[in-house]
Amino acid sequence: MPYLIDRAIPVGSFAGSGQPTLTVSGGALLRPWLISDADAVTEAFRDPAIQRWHVRRADSVDEARGWIQEWQRSWGEETAGHWAVADAQTGAPLGRMSLKAWNLTDGTADIAYWMMPAARGGGVCPRAVTALANWALGEAGFHRLELEHSTANEASCRVAVKAGFADEGVRRGAALHADGWHDMHLHARVRQD
Repeated sequence: MPYLIDRAIPVGSFAGSGQPTLTVSGGALLRPWLISDADAVTEAFRDPAIQRWHVRRADSVDEARGWIQEWQRSWGEETAGHWAVADAQTGAPLGRMSLKAWNLTDGTADIAYWMMPAARGGGVCPRAVTALANWALGEAGFHRLELEHSTANEASCRVAVKAGFADEGVRRGAALHADGWHDMHLHARVRQD
């Protein structure tokens, strides 16, 4: 059955090109994940705060390598993009930014993130979210980005607000965490914001 509309983003727009590295103000960048980052990913997922807000843990460096391989493949499959938030001087990972759940027909995607404990509190995360959103809504051609976090995660809410994501309400009982069902606060940015 033919569509009555053109896709917002044509299939093949990403698979045919390499994943970009994006500049983040304040001495950071978003770069594709490397297999050599597996130790840092394993260490990050030992952090109780990351375990609280995410539903997975890394039990070994080999498991983290597998995740990174999945993250790398998702670009060519045009389903997601995953970046390491890295120190611009050393390249050391500071956290993760994901543009996931791509819908190329509607031009929508979700943003998710985490930061390593030492990188929290200095404004790196909201600057990285802003850089990713600006690229996604600009050069990449997405129309709408959603960002969702537990209503109990006040730090994540501050990141969303600082990055210009408007409050769109609460989705009740929308996500299962290790401690039970959480209401999820929905934020979004659209291209014309």
